[in-house]
Order: sequence, then C-alpha cells, then structure tokens
Amino acid sequence: MGMTVKRFLSVCISLTLVLATSVVAASAAQKSTPVKCVATKAVGHTPKVVKPIAKPLTKLPKTFTLATNCGTIVITTVGKKAPWTLTEMSTLAKAGYFDNSLCHRLTTSGIYVLQCGDPTATGSGGPGFSYPDENLPANVVNNYPAGTVAMANSGPGTNGSQFFLVFADTTLGPNYTIWGKITKGLEIVQAIAKAGVKGGGGDGTPNTKIALTKVSVS
Repeated sequence: MGMTVKRFLSVCISLTLVLATSVVAASAAQKSTPVKCVATKAVGHTPKVVKPIAKPLTKLPKTFTLATNCGTIVITTVGKKAPWTLTEMSTLAKAGYFDNSLCHRLTTSGIYVLQCGDPTATGSGGPGFSYPDENLPANVVNNYPAGTVAMANSGPGTNGSQFFLVFADTTLGPNYTIWGKITKGLEIVQAIAKAGVKGGGGDGTPNTKIALTKVSVS
C-alpha cells in the first residue's frame, strides 16, 4: 500500500527535526574555535607601587575582565562575600598593577590551577600589603570546582595580588579566599593546562606563555 497522508506528514516532520538538529550542531562546532595565543613581550618586572584602600568599597565590582594574549577571560565576582579582596584587587587592577604580567605557575598534578598576579613572575612578588581571608570554602572534596578564582597566599591573612584560576575540579585545604568564577574563557585556561609545564612534570612555568595584557573592572 502507498504511504498515507498522515504517515507522510510524520516523516516530513521527523526529517525537518533531524535537519534542524544538524544545523545547530554544525553552528556550535564552528563557534568552538581553537585557542590561539599571540606572541607577548611581557617579562617579569618590578611591580607598580599601589597604596591599599583604608576600608572596603561600598560599591563592589561585579566583573573582572582579563585581556590576555590568548583571549579574554571574564570573572564574575562573589560580591559582598569578599569585600576586602574585591576592594584591594580592583584597586590594583585600576592602577595597572597587573598589566603586562605573566601567569607564572601551572599545576597539573594533584591540583589543577594556573597562577597569576605576580608582576615579578617569580612567585614571591606582591603589592607590599595584605588583607584578611574571606569566603573560605568547606573542607570537602572538590571544594574548588572548575572555574573557581581564588587568592594564593603564604598563610592566614597574607593575601596580596597573586590569584589562581582553577581549570578542573580541585581539592585543597579551606585556606584560600574564593572571590569569583570564570564565566567566559575557561577553555583558554584549559588549553594552557593541556600544553603542560616547561621541562615536563606537574608544576612549574607554563609551556605556553600567557600574559595579562590588561585587567579591567566593572
């Protein structure tokens, strides 16, 4: 027997849905472009002198935008959960403290982070002032999930300018102020991580040089 009108319409609708799904999938594939880094002249240098703010801002920043030689990373902040951190970090950013500084450390074993914020690129640089810990996570597994942005420190209350970007779920002691989440550009950090560490191993200078060309606050 020939195909009924009802059956014919059903087949047409099914084919239309399949074609629409294919178009959407193709469009998504086109948007998922590889991360490409351009050459940067950024090198370790003496940090700018920036004075700390005496008290937290009444209007805290909502986003930090990291313009890098590998693309743009946008961080949405935690707001009132970390007033001191956001105040001092925005003060540093607005003063150009982070501009043309390298992300100096990549860890791909045990924890999964890219560390930035030290203009000297030695891991020991800072702004010359510190402020309290805030918004510490619970002491549980994966308490620093992928996309987390947190302060690096050398002990309680020693926050300065260094921070780390988490590119895969990570478990750490509840000792590091969480001040934001990557809402755009996580794939950039993951690409840097995939390229590995200079000389091999799981901790050290990233193989792919990534620099903060400009950090903007809004």
